[in-house]
Amino acid sequence: MRFAERMSQLGTETAFEVLARARALEALGRDIIHLEIGEPDFDTPGYIIDAGAKAMRSGHTHYTPAGGVPQLRQAIADHISESRGIDARPEQVVVTPGAKPIMFFTILALLNPGDEAIYPNPGFPIYESVINFVGAKPVALPLREADDFRFDPDEFRSLVTDRTRLIIINSPQNPTGGVLTREDIEAVAEAARERDIMVLSDEIYEQILYQGQHVSIASLPEMQSRTILLDGYSKTYAMTGWRLGYGVMPEALAEGVTKLMVNSNSCPAAFTQQAGIAALEGPQDDTAAMVEAFRERRDVIVDGLNRIPGFRCARPAGAFYAFPNVQETGIPSKELADFLLQEAGVAVLDGACFGQYGTGYLRLSYANSVENLQRALQRIQEALSTRQ
Repeated sequence: MRFAERMSQLGTETAFEVLARARALEALGRDIIHLEIGEPDFDTPGYIIDAGAKAMRSGHTHYTPAGGVPQLRQAIADHISESRGIDARPEQVVVTPGAKPIMFFTILALLNPGDEAIYPNPGFPIYESVINFVGAKPVALPLREADDFRFDPDEFRSLVTDRTRLIIINSPQNPTGGVLTREDIEAVAEAARERDIMVLSDEIYEQILYQGQHVSIASLPEMQSRTILLDGYSKTYAMTGWRLGYGVMPEALAEGVTKLMVNSNSCPAAFTQQAGIAALEGPQDDTAAMVEAFRERRDVIVDGLNRIPGFRCARPAGAFYAFPNVQETGIPSKELADFLLQEAGVAVLDGACFGQYGTGYLRLSYANSVENLQRALQRIQEALSTRQ
């Protein structure tokens, strides 16, 4: 079979590959502790499940408008207006099956071959993958441990050129758990205003924040018209399998992204959209309790990792990932991740899966029970002691 050349430019998300390898070991009888996949281990709140089930029984099983039903778009606009302090309108909302299509469609709609897009590195691998796929040039913006996994503003400014058409930011951040400050975001906004550059702001972990207040770049002066705000339900409401996300963007771009939805997915699932309305308009107690549980787990895993010889782990301010530096173990991070899966039965990710600046780190998702986190830490320490 002969594939189109563009397919060679498309990357992958390694978490799913490692998950498949871990499941294969489980099928052979191995006990594996899963710290590789980035999804909450909590169940979707009951009131959301009830809304989805009621919607199916009530006939919400057919096509909907490509960009989402009007009631959900209005609910999202209201939520974003209140949570981000902006005036969002339903015409600016596009609902998609998961939040990833907003990344894909935005990059597809805005970038021509030869254009440049700045993206965080280490960062979610789909950014670089899709930039390459459309023939544009990915420009890595380093996030360094010494800077709390924020970027250096001067280095950022040096990367902006006349060919820059898109800047991608993600805060709270995957894989590091880092959080950008208002000053960081203002530096991006200044460059975007000066050169009329669009910004894709990935805010999927907005509510999983352990200190301070989330600052959306869309709320800064003159930035709502230059921002694509990405959010969704997978992390906040433990709805990964429901596949429901959205983008809030200038209306002209929303029309283009909706056209891409027509050409690809037709529309999001009807009953999940009804569940999405219930999620936003219902009680938020489950989300708050989940974040507090993540805070406890964060402290357990960070403290435990810092007791393992050769590991050094910063305390993340958001999301649910630990990103320890493992260079002092003397074991390359890819080799170490493979070793921990095979020998310790702990599935983690090599930091290099998230870009060149992730080399020498591991990503561990602490969306697991405290008991399992403690077991994983013990297994890692024991396996390394036998190897060394």
